[in-house]
Amino acid sequence: SIRGVACRTRIDSRFIDALPNLEIIASYGVGYDAVDAAYARSKKIIVTNTPDVLNDEVADLTLGLLLSVVREIPKAHAFVRKRRWQVSEYPLSRLTLRNRRVGLYGMGRIGRCIARRIEAFGLPVAYHSRRPADGVTYDYFPSLLELAQAVDVLIAIVPGDASTAKTVNADVLSTLGPEGVFINVGRGTVVDEAALIAALRAGTIAAAGLDVIADEPNVSEDMLALENLTILPHIGSASVATRTAMADLVARNLIAWFQSGAAITPVP
Repeated sequence: SIRGVACRTRIDSRFIDALPNLEIIASYGVGYDAVDAAYARSKKIIVTNTPDVLNDEVADLTLGLLLSVVREIPKAHAFVRKRRWQVSEYPLSRLTLRNRRVGLYGMGRIGRCIARRIEAFGLPVAYHSRRPADGVTYDYFPSLLELAQAVDVLIAIVPGDASTAKTVNADVLSTLGPEGVFINVGRGTVVDEAALIAALRAGTIAAAGLDVIADEPNVSEDMLALENLTILPHIGSASVATRTAMADLVARNLIAWFQSGAAITPVP
């Protein structure tokens, strides 16, 4: 009897087959890699997501994570809480955002919001995506390796699928260089995590900040041991206001479908 599903979990072909009258899957989040959208399409089931309402929140968090990594904000906060400020001054941060060049791996809706914020910091922006983005004047690089050669901050904001799996690999990190900073607010599967750990240990890159990992929420001991790695618990859109707006869009997609037969934000 179930005709519509609101979800924040994996929806695979077995799940879909268990609901023979399913018409719509309304997914909570801009990424819909947890839903087998291709199989749903083959069954003429519409899949929706929640784009746009979270763009600014994720972009804000991205800049906050970048600043936290470069200026060691979490470490400085811990320094004060441990009452160490009374004994000594906090050491100068090795890294700075000044005179850096930022590369975005992905130039979709959120990527554009991040780029505008980067520009406000007075830093040049370049990007790599499958093809040049319409209406964008930033320097475009046809490969991720070429982008890494041109920048010293790399921010990943691409979906997690077969085409992006482990594309931030040892070669890309090595090319980014010993002053390089890597930030991931897309999907954990985009990164070869073993290569990232090795690069951070060896000083192949200077530091990294992750809001996503491949096996959430299971952070490896190797990652936790790295002083030059900052990890957040996938909170890019996690404010009450933004998550409420996302939930509202899930509901409005379902309502629109059953009232008019047309969803508001169907996935491609």
